[in-house]
Amino acid sequence: MTLPALPDDTFERVLCVVAHPDDVEYGTSAAVAKWIAQGAEVGYLLLTRGEAGMPNPPEETARLRRAEQEAACAAVGVERLTVLDHPDGVLVYNLDLRRDIAREIRQFRPDAVVVGPWDVEFPGLGYNQADHRAAGLAAIDAIRDADKRWVFPEQIDDEGLEKWGTRWILVGAFGPDATHGVDVTGEPLAKGVASLEAHKEYLAAIPGHPAPKDFIPQIAAMSGKAMGVEHAVLFKATDQHAPPSFDDLA
Repeated sequence: MTLPALPDDTFERVLCVVAHPDDVEYGTSAAVAKWIAQGAEVGYLLLTRGEAGMPNPPEETARLRRAEQEAACAAVGVERLTVLDHPDGVLVYNLDLRRDIAREIRQFRPDAVVVGPWDVEFPGLGYNQADHRAAGLAAIDAIRDADKRWVFPEQIDDEGLEKWGTRWILVGAFGPDATHGVDVTGEPLAKGVASLEAHKEYLAAIPGHPAPKDFIPQIAAMSGKAMGVEHAVLFKATDQHAPPSFDDLA
């Protein structure tokens, strides 16, 4: 069965929530380039500064990775970049993390929030990194938190924010978990590759890391087969405005 295209032409604002600098660039940024080309505003929320990801001293690494992330954002047209200072490498799922994500959702008021999967293991791909798991689970819960008046009420009472209900939840997906795709053939894919290339020094510090141009198009081509297009990015998409279905419980 061919996966349907995500109805993303209606998106006005999309928020991508990830643990580290470079996380969006491993494929999702090609979809970001497509959304921006269609007129949407896309924001990135990085929960850590990525300071534990290189052999350099942490503060030096954090500055470097911030600069490379800014260059990656420029490659696809992202202008809103928020970087928090939760500890890299030991990110913990807790109320503070949920509170910070909920705040960004209430400030930015996105139509869709993109999160990474929180599975412990990806079939055929190995184990998911601990920070990624904490980030994905906290983001999913924060989407609900942001829409509740009496969850983190100080953001409403003291900070002047309002509750916000995000319509679409987009979880990065591969294979049978995917429900929708974004056709990124052509310029969006090229911009996505360029965005990962912007993390030049970080990638150079990873022994044997392949060049982005050598593997990002291959991943997008495999995903494209599921949509019947040349290149795609896939998501497990949930429309929170859709009526509930009990078919899977039958």
